[in-house]
Amino acid sequence: MRTRLHALLLLLPAAACTADAPPPEPASIQSADDVTDAVLEAARPDGNWLTYGGNYAEDRFSTLGEITRDNVDQLGLAWTYDIELRGGVEATPLVVGNIMYISSPWSVVHAIDTRTGERLWRHDPGVPRIRGRLACCGVVNRGVALYEGKVIVGTIDGRLIALDAESGDVVWEALTIDPNEAYTITGAVRIVQGLAIIGNGGAEYGVRGYVSAYDADNGELVWRTYTVPGNPADGFESEALEMAAETWNGEWWVAGGGGTAWDSIIYDPDLDLVYVGTGNGSPWSRHLRSPGGGDNLFLASILALRPQTGEYVWHFQTTPGDHWDYTAVQPMTLADLEFDGRMRRVIMQAPKNGFFYVLDAETGEFLSGQEYIVQNWAEGLDLETGRPTDRPEAVHAEVWTLITPAALGGHNWQPQSFNPETGLMYLPIQEGWVERSEPPDWVYTDLEIEDHSFGPRVNNVGHESRYGARDDAGFLVAWDPQAQEARWTVPLLGYWNGGTMTTTTGLVFQGGGDGRFVAYDAENGDQLWQVSTGLGILGGPVTYLVDGRQHVTVAAGWGGSRGRSGAPYGEAANYEQRGRVFTFVLGGTGEMPEPRRKRPVSVPAVAADLPADETSLASGEELYRQYCRHCHGTGGGSEGAMPNLQRATDIVHRNFEDIVLGGSREPQGMPSYEGLIDAEQLRLIQAYVVSQARETLADAEEEEAGGAN
Repeated sequence: MRTRLHALLLLLPAAACTADAPPPEPASIQSADDVTDAVLEAARPDGNWLTYGGNYAEDRFSTLGEITRDNVDQLGLAWTYDIELRGGVEATPLVVGNIMYISSPWSVVHAIDTRTGERLWRHDPGVPRIRGRLACCGVVNRGVALYEGKVIVGTIDGRLIALDAESGDVVWEALTIDPNEAYTITGAVRIVQGLAIIGNGGAEYGVRGYVSAYDADNGELVWRTYTVPGNPADGFESEALEMAAETWNGEWWVAGGGGTAWDSIIYDPDLDLVYVGTGNGSPWSRHLRSPGGGDNLFLASILALRPQTGEYVWHFQTTPGDHWDYTAVQPMTLADLEFDGRMRRVIMQAPKNGFFYVLDAETGEFLSGQEYIVQNWAEGLDLETGRPTDRPEAVHAEVWTLITPAALGGHNWQPQSFNPETGLMYLPIQEGWVERSEPPDWVYTDLEIEDHSFGPRVNNVGHESRYGARDDAGFLVAWDPQAQEARWTVPLLGYWNGGTMTTTTGLVFQGGGDGRFVAYDAENGDQLWQVSTGLGILGGPVTYLVDGRQHVTVAAGWGGSRGRSGAPYGEAANYEQRGRVFTFVLGGTGEMPEPRRKRPVSVPAVAADLPADETSLASGEELYRQYCRHCHGTGGGSEGAMPNLQRATDIVHRNFEDIVLGGSREPQGMPSYEGLIDAEQLRLIQAYVVSQARETLADAEEEEAGGAN
């Protein structure tokens, strides 16, 4: 495999291997057969969008020039495409030639004609819907990768699947996890030198993180690099892990250790380094995870690896001994910036912990860091090393302590974009607060996954949390990475919003949790154009050419960790959140479709036959909390991506047993709970949900009467 790739590189024109080569003409890349590492390394193929972050630097910057500050207000709808599924749409579409490839909830992949929005094919990998109970933050998928006629996607149940780009047929499939462990895949695959590189999630359930590389031609495993050390008695896989083990204490391996690489992976072809962001510990609490302290490498770190072997080169830990779920898996961007009077190749990241970091991409040297959002867990960063100084009161134990950022961080997975012409990074950020303490009697719970007897979200984090202590807020900020300061900030309607994309014509595009898709002036943040979709937007926009015309696409559909049961904002709060793709072009005349409006809360006719005594409702509540709350919200009242059971129709209630035990709606994402609960227990759950609908209606009537007075 390596010999073939090297031969391909040698056959290319010399200019194709230089950093200064002009971008290839859009017409030169017309299908997924042409998407090779050599093309991606050459320059920015702007007529297409070939990889998750737009290019290897993942700066999401486009040099297409048709849409400008002066005419962006003439954007109109070209077409829409219904994804149909609930669960949150977080994907960045890829575009090559006249075909768009996009993933959606449950790792379903769609191929769409970019001229018409018509479906070319759809591939459902058949993830068992019961496996969704292991997805802490939704059954989402952030994107596919293209390689030599193949579309490669990771699945919620831990598989890597290569599809024929023309037909959608399976070319190869590889299982990347032990299916008896609580791993999931939600991140986008990256292609580097003929390798498909992917990590995984699951640290909340007690797993050991790693990143793997598979031969993109046949799916064979080439290397695997663990991100935290295992049981010393079993030996260490590398000298780097042996070194890391010296920073751990106790028997951390019993709960896996965590450090999952669930999102950001990027590659610098000039330095020939792969950078991997790693996640939180398992459990979250450092007291419980590593009694006696320690940095717990390589949690909450950026790792630089050799792409051919996965060998460790350097690391930088953003949150030593992480105690707050402050992962460093957030997006990373490569750029050339001037520091100390000379140009440096840098890697930039705004991880969860609230600090923006600029590192030397070759060595990992800390160049600068500064708060990009309010934080109260650290006194600040050491100016030489970048190491934070924890505030003692933030490393809480049995005392409730107010902390910010909250577990979702000051910045999460939502893509950032960097405009080398303005020198600014466009960041979707959020201010959130949480009160935390540690239960004194906490013990790790081993999940019995094989027989599916595990709870929907077994609390293996080692923390108890209370939200709502202060109001949360969301912002779009233009961050100057050299001055380490905000150039401008735009307040957003809610906390959880979409990623960004920027252009050479001075635009920044971003979608919001309120359903608006907006174009801002990259210089000052002025709003230049907006459209309301009715669907919360989370993923990153893209721009590309269709028949010589510049198009802009964004995928919408509320969900994910914040939106699984929490409501979207503004106008989007009125609608059911099924996924949809929106594409715009100058002069577009398409009519925006209105999403399906939410039904009112109601008490079904079957309520008369359900138990209503206090004992039955208490039992129903306990069962509901164990099996249903994570998706359907407190009391069945989810206003997010999943159905609000208080709004369920009479038909749903008449078929409750068939849906929950019979699995009649499994294709839509609702798994069968046969074998987990019986018919009588289900009846108690149904009675509890109906009782909650009654309470909601009573509260509404009381509020209305109070307002009338």
